[in-house]
Amino acid sequence: MNIIEKTDEEILELANPMWADLVKYSNEGNYGAFTRNFSSNLALGANEIEMGKQFARSDLAKNLSEDSSYLGIIRRGEHVTVLYKVINKKDNSEWLGRLVLGHEGDRVKIFGCTLF
Repeated sequence: MNIIEKTDEEILELANPMWADLVKYSNEGNYGAFTRNFSSNLALGANEIEMGKQFARSDLAKNLSEDSSYLGIIRRGEHVTVLYKVINKKDNSEWLGRLVLGHEGDRVKIFGCTLF
């Protein structure tokens, strides 16, 4: 089944734990755990040294609230984008979190994740 054919509830059952892990492991600066659900192509592009520098330098990457708010789902092609409102605990600023999911083989994987 293509992920875009799943209901919002089915997508959120997959996305919410993955998003929670990204927030947790970003706050901890744990590169290995942070990237464990990445698709093969995303993992290849996620340079451990550069990501480690970002984790070390970024106040945002170390201060994400675990209480993200779900905003919506966008279906496009073979992927879905799940949007979250995220709070930086250090200064209470609001950020838009984007989690892109799709199938790699028979497993749902992360094809993109960003904060804006």
